[in-house]
Amino acid sequence: MPGDESPPPAPLARAEQFIWLTARVLEQRRFAFHFLGGDADAVDAALGAYLGDDGGYGHALDPDLRGPLSQPLHTAHALRVLDSLGRCAGQRIERLCRHLTGLSTPEGALPLVRPDPRDHPLAPYHPVRDDPPGELLTTGPVVGVLHRNRIWHAWLFRATDFCWERVETLRHSHPYEVQSAVAFLDGAPDRARAAAAADRLGRLVRERHLVVLDPGRREEYPPAPGYAPGELLFPYDYARRPESLARSWFTDEEMRRSLDFLAAEQQPDGGWPVRRRAWAPGSSLERRPIATLEALLTLRAYGCPVGAAGPPAVSPPAPGRPR
Repeated sequence: MPGDESPPPAPLARAEQFIWLTARVLEQRRFAFHFLGGDADAVDAALGAYLGDDGGYGHALDPDLRGPLSQPLHTAHALRVLDSLGRCAGQRIERLCRHLTGLSTPEGALPLVRPDPRDHPLAPYHPVRDDPPGELLTTGPVVGVLHRNRIWHAWLFRATDFCWERVETLRHSHPYEVQSAVAFLDGAPDRARAAAAADRLGRLVRERHLVVLDPGRREEYPPAPGYAPGELLFPYDYARRPESLARSWFTDEEMRRSLDFLAAEQQPDGGWPVRRRAWAPGSSLERRPIATLEALLTLRAYGCPVGAAGPPAVSPPAPGRPR
């Protein structure tokens, strides 16, 4: 009837259409698990397609690294998926830790990218070195997830020491490295030490303007050196869940503004944008569903009813280690 207009689809319904239209099987299965009551076994099976014979993960699990070679960034991605399923344990993790031992640098850390003898394509912002150093960017998230799941392996001792040393001596950093530091601190067993390190790190983030505190004034926040135009991080990028130690870095109003901005960033096609530099069509296409899942999970963690219209509710900082 004239004037009888249906309400616009809810954010979750729009995102679902985007996922089915564009996502890899893994992201489709993850979406179904987190939002449609899907089976964790299906996610696990989809993730298994990226598992290599060496116990590591490859085959462009992280879309910025193409080819079959197992890479630390793929491992970090796989562990986040397993952690979300509550399946970060068992012989698979034991074998993965043995694999990480073989990848480690002399100080016991993981490199950003291991040399690829076949020279498969990868993003230009991930430089390949013949003798790569250990990086907090890769080691922090892996160590944090393993500790949060109470995994104990010989590899973890030196890798943990490496992360503590890097986090506690950071004087200059960039947003993605800070994200990795938070991932480590949120899982570190020594909670008092982690809280103290996070407090200092939060002051660094604010003093160095590594976070956009007011999305309405984004032009006042220049991207970090080497980042793409508009490649900026917001409070929700650091505190993906309200129980993260990074949540205390921001006031309720700052977090509310950033979550309002995140909710409004959903595009007409139902997906969320990727702010990092585009370098290959396939990589950009595969990363958007990942960004969409992360946006939905973050909004839901803070109380936004993603299945219905409405602004997100801001949860205060909460104790504990986030999953």
